[in-house]
Parts: sequence; C-alpha cells; structure tokens
Amino acid sequence: MSDQITIGGSVSLSTSESPVGTVQLWEANNATALGSASLSEASPGAFTITATPGSAKPVLYLTATLSGSGVVILSVLSPALLTDLLASGVVVNELTTVASAFTCAQFFDGLQLSGPETGVTIAAKNTPNLVNPATGSWGEVLTDPFNVTQNETLARLNTLAGMITAFSTASDDWKNKFLQYTTPQGGSQPANTAEAMVGVANSPWAFPAELFDLFDEAYPQPTDGFPSKPNSKVPNGRRSAPFVPYLSFAPKDFAMILAFGQGGICAPGKLALDAEGNLWTGLNWMPGAQNGVYQGIGGGLVQLDSTGKLRSPPVTGYTGMGVDGAGWGTAVTKAGTCWVTSFNGSIGVYRLEDGSPVVDEIPNNVAEALNEIGGLQGIGVAPNDDVWIVGTSSNKMLHFPGGDIHRGRVVVDEKLSDALSAPFAASIDQQNRVWISNTNGKSLVRYSPSEKGTPVERFILAGGGRGVALDSRGNCWVACNTSPDFPATTPTDNVSIIEGFALGYPHLSQTLGRKHKTGSVFLIPADATPADTIDPATHKSALVPYGDGELNAPWGISVDGNDDVWVANFMGRGVSFMAGAAPAGRTEGRPTGELIHTIHSGSIQMLTDVVVDQAGNLWCANNWNLPQTVMAAKPDPAYSTWGGGSGVLAIYGIAKPAQTPLVGEVEKA
Repeated sequence: MSDQITIGGSVSLSTSESPVGTVQLWEANNATALGSASLSEASPGAFTITATPGSAKPVLYLTATLSGSGVVILSVLSPALLTDLLASGVVVNELTTVASAFTCAQFFDGLQLSGPETGVTIAAKNTPNLVNPATGSWGEVLTDPFNVTQNETLARLNTLAGMITAFSTASDDWKNKFLQYTTPQGGSQPANTAEAMVGVANSPWAFPAELFDLFDEAYPQPTDGFPSKPNSKVPNGRRSAPFVPYLSFAPKDFAMILAFGQGGICAPGKLALDAEGNLWTGLNWMPGAQNGVYQGIGGGLVQLDSTGKLRSPPVTGYTGMGVDGAGWGTAVTKAGTCWVTSFNGSIGVYRLEDGSPVVDEIPNNVAEALNEIGGLQGIGVAPNDDVWIVGTSSNKMLHFPGGDIHRGRVVVDEKLSDALSAPFAASIDQQNRVWISNTNGKSLVRYSPSEKGTPVERFILAGGGRGVALDSRGNCWVACNTSPDFPATTPTDNVSIIEGFALGYPHLSQTLGRKHKTGSVFLIPADATPADTIDPATHKSALVPYGDGELNAPWGISVDGNDDVWVANFMGRGVSFMAGAAPAGRTEGRPTGELIHTIHSGSIQMLTDVVVDQAGNLWCANNWNLPQTVMAAKPDPAYSTWGGGSGVLAIYGIAKPAQTPLVGEVEKA
C-alpha cells in the first residue's frame, strides 16, 4: 500500500466556464474509483481529491462526467511526472482526452484502464508528448520542429478535441452519427466522448471522411468572400472551432504520429526493443555527415527510452568493437545485451544498462571468422539464446551458441551456402529452425541445424527478400522488395553491402513510384514443406503474393499481439496493416493477407523497419530521405546531409501489444 495523496486541478470544456458534474480518480487495474469530487458553478471547474493508491508506483487517471452535456473527458497521468503534478495540479479537458485515448488505447475497456504493468506504464508515460497534463495544452514533442510543421498530428488532435466540444451542444442526430463513426472495427459502439476517442485510436482509418464531415457541420467554413469580391464563394476566415490549427480537409486516417530525432538520428536500419520498452537501433551513417553509397561516415548504436528521449551520446551514439556503420542488424537479447552488425564486417555487443561493449576487442577466433564472412546484415536471436547472423557478402552464416561472443563460428554447411544468395534477415522459431531471406534468387531458406535428412529447404517467393517475422503459431511472414513477376535485379552476391544498394536501387527506381509499384509479402505456414508450396500443374510457387500492386518495396515486417501484420514500405513511404494468418478481433472476417490500410505522413520517409512495443505503439525507422543525395557522388551541398532518413517515429496505440524483446515467435504482451 502506498501513501495517501492529494491531487487537485481543474476541469474545462470550451463551451462552459463553469462545468458541473463529477470528477473521479482511478488507478490502472483497479475497477473501483479511488475517490471523487463534485464540480459546481460556485468553483468553476476546480476539484481536489484525496486518496490512497494501491501501488507505490501507480498509473493514475481522472475522468470527468459533465452534467447536461453528455460529455466525458479524461486525463491519464504519467508516472514519471506524478510528483510534480501533485504539486502543480492537473487539467482535464478535450485535448488531454484525445492524447490519453490514443496513447492508452489498447488498455481501455470502457473507462477502465487495465493491462500488464509495463505496457500500461509505457502508454501513460507517452501521453505528455502529445499534451501537457499540467497545462492541458500541447506537449513539447508535438510542437517541436520535427513535428509541428512536418505532419498532421497537431491538426488531427485539435480537430478531434473540437468534436468533443461540439458534442456538448450538438443535436441528437449529430451525436448518434459521432458515436457510430467512432466505433472501432470489431468493437462496440462507444457510450460517451472518452470512449469515442479510444474507438478512433483503435481504428483511425475506419471513418475519417465521415468524422470530418461532422466537424465541418459543427464548425462550418465561412464563405463570405474577400472584401474586394463580396459575392465570391472562396473560403475566407477561420472556423469557430475551439482549437487551432485544425484540419482543412478530411484526412486518410486519424493516426497520431510523432517523430524523434534529438541528438541526431540518421539512417536507422533495424529497430529492437528491450524489456522496458527502450528502443535500440544501429545507424547506417553518422548524423550531419554527407552520406551516400559513394561516401559516408558510419554511425553507431542509438538508444531511446520508451518515450523517445535520447539516452545514448548524441551524434556518435554508443561505439566500440570496431563497428562503423550499422546496417539492418540490431537485436536485443533476454540476457541483457544489444547486438549490432556493421557494413565493415564487425560485430558489436553492448550492455543494455549503459551501452558499453561487453569486450574491448573481438576474440581472435571470432575475428578470423569475420575475416572470412565479410559484410553482415540481419541478426536472429533464438529461444535457446543462440544468436545467428547472416553474411550478406559471402552467402554464409555465423552462429553464436548461447549468445556467447567468444564461441562464434562460421556455419560449415555447403548446402546452406549454396541456398543463400545475399541473405538479409533471419528469425528462429521454437523448433530452432532458422528462416533466412535472400536478396537475390527469389527464395527464403529454412535451415534446421539438428535435422539430418533435409536441413536446408528453399521456398520460392519474389526478389529482394527483406524482413522476416514469425507469428505466435510459428508461421513465417516475409517482405520482398519486388513482386513475383518483377524482372531480376542486378545480382549482389560477393559485393559489399553498400555497393549492393548502389547496384539495386537504380533498377527499382525506374519502375517504382506512386503509379508503378512492386513488392509483396508472403506467408509460409509453420508446417509447410517446399513441395506443399509448388503448384503441381505449373511447377511455380503457389504462395500468395499479398499486397502485390499496393505495397511499394516493402522492407521491415512485424507481427503484433493479435497476429496481424505491419509492413514498412521503403519506396512507398508508409506503414501498411494486413490481416494475419488467423484473422480475429478487428480483422475478423477479413481474408488472410488483406491489406486493410496504409498510413502516410510528412514524418514518414523511406522506412526499413516497423516494430510493436508493449503499449501497442508502432516504432518506425526513417532510413533514407532523399535518394538523389544517397546515389550522387557529389550531391548538391544544400541537401548533402539529407541522404539518410531523419529519426524514428511512433504511431500511438494502433497495434495490439507484443512482448519485448522479440525472440523468435511473437508473444502477446
């Protein structure tokens, strides 16, 4: 039992200076309110509640039910700010409601906030990034230069908040439509405005146009014309909406996206999350350098906390063990380390607590293996703690039994080497089978090191194999840059990784773009054999290229806690949501692999990865920004530092939470 606390503050609604109703204080995972206070006209919006939380580190939140308005608003309080908030007081208003609903969307059932402690805590800690709970106004991250003019998040938040305001005075018809259009896919219709915002957060792509029409109805755009042309119908002047800026036209979705880049995050490749929700990523290039395929300064390892705050040293990141430019090889182990591979063939293993290398120098036996294997990319961590690393330049694999850096060896298996063609990524299932994507050769390899009969199996897919992810049933999902019928790109076997990008990108860029897309995602059932996936009539692959014609050079791929799939579109500059192998919940009734929606934003650049944290947030890696800079030997000086992508970004509360660190098959958080 924790100590008694007293929390005070104010409740405000833009249509009322003296709201009347009831404020309740709640603790996550407790169905009974800790305390309550009445709001009266005598003390405009002011309240004080004294209560005793059940936990020493509680996640607290406030709900306010306003009489006569049909409005319920709320504010989830970050545990990291609780001491300060007890002293300063808090504000509960329309903005705090939207922010709290989106960051904590995966844990609200009605007005009850409940779920695993780590996930709920991460969610609550992110709320101030959108709205400051002490002032009820916008958060510092929302209004920083990375966000305020670079995406629609501020306008989306204000637009939704304005509809909460409108609900208090709207007609019954407007209210009924509002509750209808805020119903999440696979969920129940909301009973109030707070639940409505949670509904939008869960399915922000469901009714964006319909919701904007309601906003337009509540706050019509003036068309009085300009003074010089009094009879014109050109929109002129502001709407009467309570929060500006607002959206001027309907969005494609209401996803809440924030970008993070403080301290310099340039060209992050693979993303990995630890048990506390901290984000780790190796950088292709050093921030601020004039980087590209013909020149560049390699980057280090970056760590952000679960709210996007930089923990590693700025610009250089964590360094050591010879790593100079990390590619698509970053992985966190349950043993408390982060592994990184480098374009130069080095491996870095760093302690999670402080980012220090576990050894000063690579052991001699491992150094010899690295000299043999060359440039490295993906890392797979097995449930038995083994670490597997792909040798992209040499078509070989490295194996570290038990994740011991001293025991690394090159896998000696001629059949495996023959089946690999510029391998890119690896995941290991519960049967200790290693699933490996190939950049070349249009295939995925499944390697069973303990199997004596057929340890190496090839599944025919499409070219440009990239991310590999295993769902909770052991099914393998693979992202391929191209569609099955796309012409073969220039082979990149036995060349450096950077040279491979220089060879491959021009071929793709001639065909890709908004009107001409290539790319596909494949599902290989856990129990499938290569023979099962071949059409006996045509002798061609019978695997379905999901997303073909909609995806645009997909790269990273992740599975969430509902076994649904999220894909990072490199050329498409977006994040795609697809129904999983056994659609349920909000994807129930959808066919497996259906592409339900793709999220675009000014903050989303050319993505190489997307991962799911324990709060249901998606974290995405902006790897490239301006391809013309990346591919130029001497780019325009004005944009010469714009080759690598700028920072990482979070899409709040949109996925079903997954356990981290991810080791093998996904687990629901």
